[in-house]
Amino acid sequence: MSAPLPLAILISGRGSNMLAIAHACAGGAVAATVRIVLADRPGTGGIERAAALGLPTGVLPFRDYPDRAGFEAALADAIDASGARLVVLAGFMRILTPAFTARFAGRLLNIHPSLLPRHPGLDTHARVLAAGDQEHGASVHFVTGELDGGPVVLRARVPVLPGDTPASLAARLLPEEHCLFPRVIGWIAAGRLQLVDGLPELDGRRLSHGLDFEEAPA
Repeated sequence: MSAPLPLAILISGRGSNMLAIAHACAGGAVAATVRIVLADRPGTGGIERAAALGLPTGVLPFRDYPDRAGFEAALADAIDASGARLVVLAGFMRILTPAFTARFAGRLLNIHPSLLPRHPGLDTHARVLAAGDQEHGASVHFVTGELDGGPVVLRARVPVLPGDTPASLAARLLPEEHCLFPRVIGWIAAGRLQLVDGLPELDGRRLSHGLDFEEAPA
């Protein structure tokens, strides 16, 4: 039996997706282990929650570094020092440079609260409502130098209901988000998912447009 896949999880806020991953790892649902949880700002609820679970944590306040290059160098060093082989952006709100994403190419995942390629960037719940979309969702994708533009692996969908607000839509989506990362990380840990020539490949199948959670294999 192979060793668990070592993870680094990067957060900026409350860390709900980080907790979903950590619980999946601790419960044996995913053959991975959290080596470090890193935040880019002090006092985040996610760091407190990670510490309460006994997970190693670190805080690298962005303002403590002279520039983005200095921050990213420290971040990369912390990831490497942890021994992590997969880096997970779980509500990490810093835009990473192409140099950083290239350093971790093929082992850097992000979750975005929209059905990519629709609505990259911020304020997706409000933008979905403003656009009159009939459905909303979240997407896990490999990270590239293009903001929210990397190839999608897995997505979840929720309906947009009459009377929805950004807050109600976000609340309906969050439980679906929590299912996505553990599934994708589990595939990578089992050696079933890789990034090959710029596209995800699952069980030998090229995922040109990603999969919907309801149709995806376990």
